[in-house]
Amino acid sequence: MKPPVDRPLRVLHVLDSLAPGGLENGVVNTARRLHGHGFDIQAACLRFRGDFAERMPDPSKVVVLGKTAGFSPGAVWRLRAHLRATGADLLHSHNLGTLIYAVAATFGGRTIPIVHGEHGQLQPQDLTPKRLLQRRLLFRLCRSIHAVSAGLRDHLRGHGLDPAGRILATPNGVDSLRFQPAADATAAKAALGFQVGDLVVGIVGRLVALKRHRLLFEALERLADALPTLRLLVVGDGGAERDELVAAMRGHPQADRIVWAGHRNDLENCYQAMDLLAAPSEIEGLSNAVLEAMACAVPVLAHQACGNAEVIDRHHSGYLADLRDAAGLATELQAALGNVDELRRRGAAARQAVLERYSMEAMEACYRGLYRGAVQAVTPSFR
Repeated sequence: MKPPVDRPLRVLHVLDSLAPGGLENGVVNTARRLHGHGFDIQAACLRFRGDFAERMPDPSKVVVLGKTAGFSPGAVWRLRAHLRATGADLLHSHNLGTLIYAVAATFGGRTIPIVHGEHGQLQPQDLTPKRLLQRRLLFRLCRSIHAVSAGLRDHLRGHGLDPAGRILATPNGVDSLRFQPAADATAAKAALGFQVGDLVVGIVGRLVALKRHRLLFEALERLADALPTLRLLVVGDGGAERDELVAAMRGHPQADRIVWAGHRNDLENCYQAMDLLAAPSEIEGLSNAVLEAMACAVPVLAHQACGNAEVIDRHHSGYLADLRDAAGLATELQAALGNVDELRRRGAAARQAVLERYSMEAMEACYRGLYRGAVQAVTPSFR
């Protein structure tokens, strides 16, 4: 059933939570652009609410479904009841875990159409025959499937998950008015406790293994003598490895050269204090942190994961390398930080690339089309 033309299209995002993270930031950004402009954007969190719920355009429209350990039939029933109560026209799931609940609550997309998003490369646990079969079958029940970069789309296709060529690429956008180059880089550094002459390398994200903070900590140890002005700025909090990584920072041989800023709502001020952003994660679909740093004219040294290779020109706007170990990361850091003028040149090119290709306006238009097309499409079958 198509929604009446005289009211907004009601879209319900289903997420694990709205705890700070790249996926969640993308949902918030999209919601804030669309809500009240032909769309009513709401969210249902499986496990808990999360700090980013307060950034949603209407925080009162964020509910928690009380998912318990393992598969939770109660969460399915609560999601089904919430869909009926809100009169949702479309359900938007994110990654496999929430897709399972979306399919169960909508009888395979029959009662309410499902748009599904994938946000990162598949990990070893996702590549088992069972998990691949789950995605393959559940994808067929979605009105539309999208990946946050063309590289991620191709990665999924490479694992046989898109035989009909249905997966769309919907790149993230970045607010280039909020994320701007520093008016005074020295003042930006001083505000976070750095000194004149410090070379600041940042890493932004949850404190989880997939972000590979430990690799950066080891690289700092390796470069301590060669780069005496090198400092690390670690931005982020929460995650399964929080306590271990905080302990690693505090017990690091160069602990006095590491600033842990925790979770920040003023990320732009953090980027403006950096000379370089390190993004050693191997699994990024299209990292918000990478785009935000580039918008602030901060070049990025990234692992050549699919989304990174799409946005960064290794010869012009940043640095791409195989960052599988600390020795390789240390080598790449030393090479990049050895030429400050080149860092600045690449930073300026990075911002220009974001302005041309990753605007919030382009992202908004993409999701408008995705949602409108999904409610007008033919209901998928179980064939």
